[in-house]
Amino acid sequence: MTTDQKESSTSEALEASELGANLAKIEALSARLGEIMSHRKPVRSSLQGPGQEFYLKAASSMWSDMMANPAKMIEQQAAFWGKTLEHAVEAQSALMAGDFNAPEDHSPKDRRFTNPLWQTHPYFNYLKRQYQITSGAMAEAMDGVEGLDAEERKRLDFFTQQMIDMMSPTNFLGTNPDAMERAIETNGQSLVDGLENLVSDLEANDGELLVKLVDESAFEVGSNIATTPGEVVFRNRMIELIQYAPTTEKVHARPLIIFPPWINKFYIMDLKAQNSLIKWIVDQGYTLFVVSWVNPDESYRDVGLGDYVEDGYMAAIREVKDITGQQKVNVVGYCIAGTTLSLTLALMKKRGDKSINSATFFTTLTDFSDQGEVGVFLDDDFVDGIEEEVTERGYLDSFFMSRTFSYLRPNDLIYGPAINSYMLGKTPPAFDLLYWNGDSTNLPAKMTVEYLRGLCVGNEFAEDGFELLGETLSLPDVDTPICAIACETDHIAAWKSSYAGMRQMSGKDKTFILSESGHIAGIVNPPTKKKYGHYTNDDWPDSPEDWHAAASFHEGSWWGRWDKWLAKKSGKKVDARQPGDSSHKSLAPAPGTYVIAKSRD
Repeated sequence: MTTDQKESSTSEALEASELGANLAKIEALSARLGEIMSHRKPVRSSLQGPGQEFYLKAASSMWSDMMANPAKMIEQQAAFWGKTLEHAVEAQSALMAGDFNAPEDHSPKDRRFTNPLWQTHPYFNYLKRQYQITSGAMAEAMDGVEGLDAEERKRLDFFTQQMIDMMSPTNFLGTNPDAMERAIETNGQSLVDGLENLVSDLEANDGELLVKLVDESAFEVGSNIATTPGEVVFRNRMIELIQYAPTTEKVHARPLIIFPPWINKFYIMDLKAQNSLIKWIVDQGYTLFVVSWVNPDESYRDVGLGDYVEDGYMAAIREVKDITGQQKVNVVGYCIAGTTLSLTLALMKKRGDKSINSATFFTTLTDFSDQGEVGVFLDDDFVDGIEEEVTERGYLDSFFMSRTFSYLRPNDLIYGPAINSYMLGKTPPAFDLLYWNGDSTNLPAKMTVEYLRGLCVGNEFAEDGFELLGETLSLPDVDTPICAIACETDHIAAWKSSYAGMRQMSGKDKTFILSESGHIAGIVNPPTKKKYGHYTNDDWPDSPEDWHAAASFHEGSWWGRWDKWLAKKSGKKVDARQPGDSSHKSLAPAPGTYVIAKSRD
């Protein structure tokens, strides 16, 4: 035997040994996986998908349509089978040619199919093209169903697309060339690593699958994210109030309070210095306070929107006035915190409280007549399931909110990350935005039901009035000067709905700014990046489309424009204030303790 033959034999033996060891690891991990799934906690079926009534209505409408117009169904089926047959013949002809190449492929580009084998290999190309043909046939069949109202149509389209996305050949090991190539290259190590990632994610969620999007070990809140200096100067059962240290010698006399959403944590506005809205505001010469909400557990069962208003908004406003000696403050509400801020402003109007000088709303809905993309989860079937869940547990676990928002962008937030983690065995990326996205919070039972039933589904604040703390509140009660920033591609708070709500507020001093991009990137858009522009229009026509048609476009971030608006409402300059005072000693350095807790013990 030659030296080369000996080396080749040794190499093959090592590869075989490594492959055997990996197969043994896969067997052990599979057993561990089975153990996890055997103890998986049951999840209500009403939280797993639409109710049977929806399916029956869709099936009934489709059946009626077939009976009324059988020619349409026959035509659709004939077209589908014709394309399938033509595709099969093309693939067979290419194979018979003997060169083992796929037929010429003019199918549309899809970033899921970037591996060259999807284009050139007969097997993978056949799978891809047949998936595209079938997907198109499904979408066309559902699009032709009549007898559904607008909301039912939206839900049918959404859940049809969910099925289409789920069945992509990229989502299965045996039909994903990237996964198969990597498994061969690593002698099965990628499959071992992927299975370990899968088991870890399942264990973290009691057997429920929520794909980990980020390497959590890469970040620590207060260490390499949420690092803008400040102090917690007040704390109660609902909030920690953070006052940030000044970076300028002079500041505007009137302070600013930001109320972030309590669905996620406030440090989305303070990920790192380069894109920190919090640091930027401080650098512009404002005395800035930010509320950090508690992460509730079952002991918060009876906490409702009224508690958020009294022990959150009103408490923060009171303490900030006391610390700064100012009679009026400016406020910001983001997303659900903006919705509740509008309720607070209406309540303060009823009480004759004039503590708010101006209010800014980030991506805020107050009129829910059009619920946007998230509206597919706001029908009675899902809301009934959520109400049952929170009644039993005392809170809505953060798992459900994370999963719901992920399904609004499944290829980006579910299937793509799952392929990388479970099939390719890769470690999730170290991405601060995705770390924040996964650091979600629980919601109290009472507040969840009030918000979903009264505001989202009932739309009471925009219509008949919303009962809160002994008052009936409505949008026209809000007459505070406002600036509203909405985002053009926001899939959570549709900008047209945001515009409609702000238009119903009765104040004469109102500004509306439309940022490019979505719910997060459109807000966290520092001027230095010069990435997304924005639109302005001083008029308030009935139609948001008319507003947009007459709006002026401006390159770059809206932050500077908002600063000019806010500065005019913030008074003269005074000496910079250090956090706290004699009656508000530091309780903890920023970002505080509530933001770190996963849930309150």
